Amino acid sequence: MTEDVQKHSVHTLVFRSLKRTHDMFVSDHAKAVSLDEESHKLKMGVKLKADYNAVLHMPILKEGKGRAQLPDHLQGPGGYAQPGVALTADTKLHRNPSEGGVHSMALALPPSQARQEASRTAASVADIHRHAGGAERVHPPSTAVSLLEGGATRNSALMRRAPTMPKPQWHPPWKLFRVISGHLGWVRSIAVEPGNQWFVTGSADRTIKIWDLASGKLKLSLTGHISTVRGVAVSSRSPYLFSCGEDKQVKCWDLEYNKVIRHYHGHLSAVYDLDLHPTIDVLVTCSRDATARVWDMRTKANVHTLTGHTNTVATVRCQAAEPQIITGSHDSTIRLWDLIAGKTRATLTNHKKSVRSLFHRYTFASGSADNIKQWMFPDGNFIQNLSGHNAIINTLAVNSDGVLVSGADNGTIHMWDWRTGYNFQRIHAAVQPGSLDSESGIFACVFDNSESRLITAEADKTIKVYKEDDTATEESHPINWKPEILKRKRF
Repeated sequence: MTEDVQKHSVHTLVFRSLKRTHDMFVSDHAKAVSLDEESHKLKMGVKLKADYNAVLHMPILKEGKGRAQLPDHLQGPGGYAQPGVALTADTKLHRNPSEGGVHSMALALPPSQARQEASRTAASVADIHRHAGGAERVHPPSTAVSLLEGGATRNSALMRRAPTMPKPQWHPPWKLFRVISGHLGWVRSIAVEPGNQWFVTGSADRTIKIWDLASGKLKLSLTGHISTVRGVAVSSRSPYLFSCGEDKQVKCWDLEYNKVIRHYHGHLSAVYDLDLHPTIDVLVTCSRDATARVWDMRTKANVHTLTGHTNTVATVRCQAAEPQIITGSHDSTIRLWDLIAGKTRATLTNHKKSVRSLFHRYTFASGSADNIKQWMFPDGNFIQNLSGHNAIINTLAVNSDGVLVSGADNGTIHMWDWRTGYNFQRIHAAVQPGSLDSESGIFACVFDNSESRLITAEADKTIKVYKEDDTATEESHPINWKPEILKRKRF
């Protein structure tokens, strides 16, 4: 009996010990499960905020009332939302955490990244249109979904007025006034002296001729070049005439003695153009050796050799303001140069063909076989294209009335309104009797200092003088203009 009692007591102790161990295990397990659930909820909350931050502020729309626009990175295949994003009443937000927790979290969040980006984008577009001035771009009617702070959506149709070319100024047409003969080869260059009494031409016959501007009669012939004379310029600061040619020579002529007094040596190939600085005694030349050179007129010193072009430098222009030197090249680029440093300020690469002509007047223009382009000083910002003169453009000239003239290799002359780019006249003068039609070509043109006469140097060995038609009126020669959409290409 005593043994039975002892065995029962042992069993009871063992059972109670096992029960306490089981209870402790169950309690620890329950605590672990509770911690796991809390950890899971916390992780889901962080994941929800990280992954769906851009759409947490969006409202739950009624079925059939429309959809809120999602960011691209949340779009699924076919444009549907990825799972876990609230779109309609049937597709609630993720259940962990609860909807109440989600909305409270959304209210506590700062303005969404999507809304900030949309606001910045709208402001940027508005700035673009504001800086573009009066000409605005055309946009088709579009509906923009804007996300408001309260979570509401707003649809707005934004219409922009079509940019149109402003009405051009009326200019009287120009007509042929005089044809001057005397050269025995192509007339390649032309310049008018500052007093407007005479002008000078350079030719493929290796001579330089001086003509009376009023009568068109020959006054003087200068010989000295042994190849085509490609450029001439008359100084406004001294009684000197400068010339350059395909013989690599640059010469300074004293017009009091009609003889060469200086040579400027340095170019390694044909010299195609030259220009004089308007305020200092500096001469700039450009050559087939792909360089432009800056010379001191008096000492004949080569102050700078401007390198950077990769092909023939066909044209050069100087001005008093920065950039003081501009060059155009057969490598299709235009370079603006810092005269003091002798280095490039800017390179303009918009042209696709050789740049053979430049002209400047506050803004400047460049002529090429692709089109004529207008640019803004001092950085060379592009303004607009003047398209339609479909030929190799050799020369440009512009007067103070805003008439731009372009002369081409095929013998055509186009007249443009400088401000709007409207082409108001096209001229194709007949060649000199005895010349071939293929000898029709304009190599140079310039306005005289009164700007009442346009002088052209041509391939038929003649010089032609044009004047405005005094009998023309706006009624007899109306502007053929319609407010068409303005197309300003960027390249």
